Amino acid sequence: MHRRVFLSSLLGASAAVAGLSGCAKGEPSADTKGAATKPLADKVPAGTSLKIASYLGQQQLQFRLAKLPELPFTVSNWLNIGAGPDVINAFRAGSLDLANNAGIPPIQAHYQGYDAKIVAIGITRKPNYLFATKPGSDIRTVDGFKGKRLAFSQGQAQGVVLLRALKQAGLKYDEVTLVPLTSNQFFTALQSGQVDVAPLAISQAPAYLKQYAAKGARTIASDVVDLLNLLWAPQSVLNDSAKAAAIAAYIPQWAQGQVWAYEHPDVWDEEFYVKTQNLTLQQAQGITRLANKPLFPPGWDEAVKWEQETADLLAEGGFVKKFDVSSLFDHRFESIAAKAVPEEYRT
Repeated sequence: MHRRVFLSSLLGASAAVAGLSGCAKGEPSADTKGAATKPLADKVPAGTSLKIASYLGQQQLQFRLAKLPELPFTVSNWLNIGAGPDVINAFRAGSLDLANNAGIPPIQAHYQGYDAKIVAIGITRKPNYLFATKPGSDIRTVDGFKGKRLAFSQGQAQGVVLLRALKQAGLKYDEVTLVPLTSNQFFTALQSGQVDVAPLAISQAPAYLKQYAAKGARTIASDVVDLLNLLWAPQSVLNDSAKAAAIAAYIPQWAQGQVWAYEHPDVWDEEFYVKTQNLTLQQAQGITRLANKPLFPPGWDEAVKWEQETADLLAEGGFVKKFDVSSLFDHRFESIAAKAVPEEYRT
């Protein structure tokens, strides 16, 4: 597992560099700008296809286990891609039409001049991340981050979780050293002592502790949440009415797959964490006990407010320029996810 993380870190780093240096290919042309404001088509035209991100194959697995209906379009490629910088790079290359990320990658894309829109929102109420220390560290609280080297991914959820945790602890940016990395590099950075602390997904922590807890590594819990779990797509894709209709048809199953996994933890633990991620059943159960209940709001007001707070936080640190995030949301898709799930899974 660690070898895979190391290899993907190398790929992630090159993708991030390419993404930062690319030009803004997502800007709609003058003759198609109006297409993205038209009502969504009721049916997906025959022959429509999408290239969709499915990190570690989770989407296809959820759809298969939940026995969801066949999608009314072709998925020409399921891409094993999850990190925000990698997604932006794939969008630019035209190799990806739709991705599942947190709230910060769309902000980063906007800052880079790339035009993409959020088309579905899930709300996360409990923390998805915690902080891991390097082996032999004496850090035990977020207050102890002062003067330390912290892994920081500006374009990913882990980055904003770190910034919010620092703000909550009353630590200023100049009181710590932010080491720019992509999340794919966090494992190796911790192992080598390149950084003192890195934010890890709760699902990653068991594997890290299994190898390094005996050497003094530990995790530090935080109540900072990364509120948004979203789908987003390039503006150029949304300008295509057939692809926009396909995305609208995909959103219900995206939401229903998450609900199914939440309602069937025993099956999900075995089929995903044990069989595909090589975790023990006990480790898998520990992850699912901390899992968020899927929530899909019928309205996006809370999401827009949180996204604005995130963008402002990044602007305060000089990482992006201040802007109005309302431009990141395509409200034609606003209620689709909520309508696809039972009442208890709406905010």
